Amino acid sequence: MNYMPGTASLIEDIDKKHLVLLRDGRTLIGFLRSIDQFANLVLHQTVERIHVGKKYGDIPRGIFIVRGENVVLLGEIDLEKEYDTVLKQVSIEEILEEQRAQQQTKVEAERAKLQALKERGLSIPRPDVLDEY
Repeated sequence: MNYMPGTASLIEDIDKKHLVLLRDGRTLIGFLRSIDQFANLVLHQTVERIHVGKKYGDIPRGIFIVRGENVVLLGEIDLEKEYDTVLKQVSIEEILEEQRAQQQTKVEAERAKLQALKERGLSIPRPDVLDEY
């Protein structure tokens, strides 16, 4: 196998099933159909996989175009080991409800942390304020 620089090395991965982790935290699984010099991807038969604890749910998304700058990780899925997992698949409604509950717990924990810091005379600037400097 010859070394190919940049995204050209992914030509061999066309038409194989891949997992793509995006910068916003989403996980996509689909067949890589196309790639360009900017690492923009076209995925076919794509599902968005949501993980909460030991459960996961898949939301069908169809054809998905991903801008290269949003890709954090791209990996081929071994089809023979794809279903060897300790995770339990649940319905879309159930996983979305679990995700909402998990996000609510995180928000409440953050509020409690900020309140504890405030009581001690400390404060953390809001992220949107940091961009002004």
